[in-house]
Amino acid sequence: MQPQKEARRGLFSYAGKYKALSVCACILSGVSAVLILMPFICIWQVVREIFAVLPNVGQAQNLSYYGWLAVAFALAGIIVYFAALMCSHLAAFRTARNMRSEALHHIVRLPLGYFNQNSSGRLRRIIDESAGQTEAFLAHMLPDLAGAIVTPFAMLAILLIFDWRLGLVSLVPMIIGFIILSRMMGTSMNTSMQQYQNALEDMNSEAVEYVRGIPVVKTFQQSVYSFKNFHAAIKRYSSWAVDYTLKCRLPMCGFTVSVNGVFAFLIPAGILLIASAVDYKTFLLNFIFYVLFTPVVTVMMTRIMFSGENALMARDAARRIETILLEKPLEEPAVPVKPEGAGIVFDQVRFTYSGSDTPAIDGVSFEIPEGATVALVGPSGGGKTTAASLIPRFWDVQEGRVCVGGVDVRQIATTDLMDQVSFVFQNTRLQKASLLENIRSARPDALAEAVLAAARAARCEDIFEKLPQGIDTVVGTKGVYLSGGEAQRIALARAILKDAPIVLLDEATAFADPENEYQIQKAFEELTNGKTVLMIAHRLTTVRHADCILVMENGRVTEQGTHEALLEKGGTYAAMWKEYQSTEAWKITGKEVA
Repeated sequence: MQPQKEARRGLFSYAGKYKALSVCACILSGVSAVLILMPFICIWQVVREIFAVLPNVGQAQNLSYYGWLAVAFALAGIIVYFAALMCSHLAAFRTARNMRSEALHHIVRLPLGYFNQNSSGRLRRIIDESAGQTEAFLAHMLPDLAGAIVTPFAMLAILLIFDWRLGLVSLVPMIIGFIILSRMMGTSMNTSMQQYQNALEDMNSEAVEYVRGIPVVKTFQQSVYSFKNFHAAIKRYSSWAVDYTLKCRLPMCGFTVSVNGVFAFLIPAGILLIASAVDYKTFLLNFIFYVLFTPVVTVMMTRIMFSGENALMARDAARRIETILLEKPLEEPAVPVKPEGAGIVFDQVRFTYSGSDTPAIDGVSFEIPEGATVALVGPSGGGKTTAASLIPRFWDVQEGRVCVGGVDVRQIATTDLMDQVSFVFQNTRLQKASLLENIRSARPDALAEAVLAAARAARCEDIFEKLPQGIDTVVGTKGVYLSGGEAQRIALARAILKDAPIVLLDEATAFADPENEYQIQKAFEELTNGKTVLMIAHRLTTVRHADCILVMENGRVTEQGTHEALLEKGGTYAAMWKEYQSTEAWKITGKEVA
């Protein structure tokens, strides 16, 4: 139970100064719950007045007085409840806003590698929908829960004030309902709720990725295979939803029967007790009151149940937001040191991803002199991309150090480090903005002339020529999309505009056709001229002229040297080169046969 209490405290911690409004809403809702019960007493007074003068009903006194008093209590209850909802909604809106704001402000401080392991669909759901769940709970369910908690105490007093025997009988189904409800809201159900929400989160994430990949799916006619992960996520969600429903089935049936079964206890008790009643008229009058009043038990217990279920969801939502906030951002150095130069050094670097037992980088040491070009090659999963990611601090090393300009990257201010590095990755992300703004995002203060010069250097003129508004065309609207190779050239223009002294190229020609690859290679010359370059590539022709080639396997550097030196050594690189040459020859032969 302790984690739930912590989650609840965490939820209200987002309210800030508006927490007082939530407290006020709970108090007003409790007052409203008492006021709404008062008309029942007024009705009982009316019935008592009538019973006192039967059969001369016309002689009854104070009927209109109690009638108007009942109306006044009802209206007062509604007005107070409305005020409670106004307070709760104001607090809920601000709390949800604060949750989203705090999560987003925290996310931008997290290492970039965090976003490689957490899909945008998952993060969107956690931040947006979790905040939405807490908003609904604080706005509606929390006041209802407060009112539902106050109601039993008020009802207890009312039930025992007229005839304690009938009152105790009326309490029996309520007690049974509370016992069943406590089991429904217990630890095991809370765990099931978390698993259910996890499955929903996974399904939403897979849905986003599936929709994003539809153009590729339709191009390569792989709809069945591409749907596999999404379908598996749907099946997991279905499994947990059914499991959660089945766990709730018997308790829910028992709860519904108990809270609606007041008459099953009250009527037999009334028949037995009336025989021994001294004043059967007074007893009958009290019995009628309990018949009229006890249906409120059903409404009250149902409100408690739904409010309790939503409280579970709100606590789980707050816990999910907390998982983001508990992610530690990169530590900024207390005394930042500016790098002197653009040389890169890996010194006995060791790095293991969270949740893995196998190091992705295991004792790697190498040096890239300022202005030199070094290539990383090797089989997939060898650690090439991970090594490159450690330079701009996508992650921090666990052992050893990565130095830029003779300074450990952990001692360089993040803004200074980002100014030192330009990236061109395999998966290029373009914003839904004009191509001009996409390129200028590398240097927001750049003039349009500088952006156009960078675009020309990246060989982007032919892209602009075929678009309706040229460089001002907004990507992603009205069917305007770029091919993988074209997007890479826009990314290259962005990197050229930034003009950082260090350039990281990770499979930058992976999705390029021959025409785009030629243009990209030309753009590389502009981008890398005089820069320190770390290049990752599977197409070995793109790295053969590098100053040094490092072969990485299983997180270690197994070979290093120039293209010619590695071929003479006859090791892994030589085998890769031979296989690559055979593949290229097969492609050429295949084209001629066709």
